[in-house]
Amino acid sequence: MKQAIKSTNKQKSKQTLILASSSEFRRELLQKLQIPFRSISPHVDETPFDGEKPHETALRLAKEKAIKIGQEYPHALIIGCDQVATLDDEQLGKPGNHSNATKQLQRMRGREVKFHSALCLYNAATGNMQAEVVPYIVRFRQLTDAQIENYLMKEQPYQCAGSAKSEGLGIALIERMLGEDPNALIGLPLIKLISMLQVEGVQVI
Repeated sequence: MKQAIKSTNKQKSKQTLILASSSEFRRELLQKLQIPFRSISPHVDETPFDGEKPHETALRLAKEKAIKIGQEYPHALIIGCDQVATLDDEQLGKPGNHSNATKQLQRMRGREVKFHSALCLYNAATGNMQAEVVPYIVRFRQLTDAQIENYLMKEQPYQCAGSAKSEGLGIALIERMLGEDPNALIGLPLIKLISMLQVEGVQVI
């Protein structure tokens, strides 16, 4: 069995790699690995199911995004990802506007927020799927209303779960971070992805 898998690795490594995301930040992260890929937005409904736990939502959506792109590109190797932020086990969605972002950051100041970053690697040609949630915890500074307003006016992170871009000026809002992979906070856990790619015969180095 192992020998058969090894013999197909060379073929698998030539598959088109697709990132099922329109996020420029995820694209920039994946570019670190210096392997060719395409980026395509999957356009899926990200509404959580009733009674669904945050990590379950993130994992389901990462899988759905990968599978949807796989239907259009049946011979590709597809990376699906999704992130859900929680405060006291309550999901913090994308604020969408200035008012909601202000309220989110006011709730989060001086407190810990957990980010559930789900990753899925789907081989559309074989049906093989690897999926996992990589958690990351962030403690926010005791921010004043003026600091929150100043940040939002400068960066306008209205499409980011948790109302902050840690890869940008949002790092100034953070007191400390805890997790195995800092890339998970941005939404694409590279350490786990490298291991998943190796299973599919894609060697990064």
